[in-house]
Amino acid sequence: MHYRPLSFNKNESIPTITTTIPYFNDVIGQRLDFSEVDITRLNRMYACAETHTLLDQCTFELINICGMIQNEMDNADWVQMQSSPSDEDHTLGGHCRDSGYFMRFDTSSGAAGNSGLLESRILYPKRGEQCLQFFYRMTGAAGDKLVIWIRSDDGTGAVNTFKKIHTIIGEGDDAWKIAHVTLKTSTKFRYIFQGIRGSASSSGAILIDDITLTETVCPSLVWQIHNFTGLLTTTPLGTPVKSKCAYNSEGYSFGVSVYPTGRHSDYPDYVGIALHLCSGENDGVMQWPAKNRQATIVALDQDPDVTLRMSSTRSFTTDNNTRWDKPTATSGAVWDESCQCYRNQDYGWSAFISQNHLQRRNFLKNDDLIITADFNDLTHLIKTEVPVDHSIQGRDLTDKKEDHEVKMRQEAPKHREARAANPCHPNPCLNGGACVDAAGETLCRCATTQTTFYTGPRCEEVKIDRGILGALVGGAAGTVVLTLAIFTVIRKAHTNPF
Repeated sequence: MHYRPLSFNKNESIPTITTTIPYFNDVIGQRLDFSEVDITRLNRMYACAETHTLLDQCTFELINICGMIQNEMDNADWVQMQSSPSDEDHTLGGHCRDSGYFMRFDTSSGAAGNSGLLESRILYPKRGEQCLQFFYRMTGAAGDKLVIWIRSDDGTGAVNTFKKIHTIIGEGDDAWKIAHVTLKTSTKFRYIFQGIRGSASSSGAILIDDITLTETVCPSLVWQIHNFTGLLTTTPLGTPVKSKCAYNSEGYSFGVSVYPTGRHSDYPDYVGIALHLCSGENDGVMQWPAKNRQATIVALDQDPDVTLRMSSTRSFTTDNNTRWDKPTATSGAVWDESCQCYRNQDYGWSAFISQNHLQRRNFLKNDDLIITADFNDLTHLIKTEVPVDHSIQGRDLTDKKEDHEVKMRQEAPKHREARAANPCHPNPCLNGGACVDAAGETLCRCATTQTTFYTGPRCEEVKIDRGILGALVGGAAGTVVLTLAIFTVIRKAHTNPF
């Protein structure tokens, strides 16, 4: 991880770091997240065998389908299918021959209401909230349903208690979509996908792929922007595309603005992203301005392995600026017909992510860019030891200024008392002796073993135990006498032959 190629350089035209092969000058390094090699090294360094938040993930590429099973109470089944030109998987997007699998529930046959239940293996959560993320595609008629259930411990140790969590109704389109479903369970459980044929006229299928279950909170806003490469070529500089407004856990309504071809002329090769407040049904009881809230925006890396994702994540904290006031006609907010709401001035980054970087990893899969955002209360953290000047928050967050956004107040130097010298530091005792501070004077407690002991003011003299010494002398003398006796016997044998 490091800064952009031209950061901190003396010559604005020469990169800070260059490669032997010029092609890789625009490839090396990134500051988004830990790389796969970084993660491997950290896990080995700290002996980490597993993640703390990942409960389950599955791409259905293996024949065991991640330990999932078909429920026996249904009247239809989910089938593991290989990617084809008509039904491409989401993991590989149909780009690899003879590879790429997903689960498919057929809604083109059988009676209306026929369903199939696909259950996960039993999972053991460590926290009380989980987020289930998956991709789905509904190719049948509008009205087909995908229902998410959990089957949890009933108190006897058996996983028998069913609870419906979320229902997705098909809209008749034919595209892969992302879903986030919040699960709240603290006992062992299974999560279940139920496919339901909506009507006798349905002629398609329900597809699911790339499942991830983490013990984290689901994002408040999830925005899947289709045909993003088309927006890169047709959207004028400084023109935003705005998301639908979403509510955070407190009740504030907010949205995200994406500038595909740049927010300002200084960054024409970057995608700009900003956040703004929307008027909502809770505005009458909310506190204004909405200060001390942390806005976090993520451009999602859609790698099927969540441990290898390198999403682009950035955040800032709101202040007393008028942009965080209640959005009304008199506050300067702009009316938006699409949401029938007022939208305040947005605030964010002109250089959120480069257009070139979008093409490298899995930011654009099936030409979709996925943005998630949160707007969380940080009021309980306002008592900080670091004094911060919030008055400098300007109209935009840029990379060149971000190192100087926070200014530290000058504080009077603290008076520090001189520490008393420690006579036992460094240790004056030799041969493993322990130093004792006795009223400013050093005394050495010398070490002893089974055969030796140390004496002297600094334990510098080695002594051998008398008993051990006598045994050693006696043993040596006995050895000498025995050797002489053997030598005498051998000599007589040679001088008196038979």
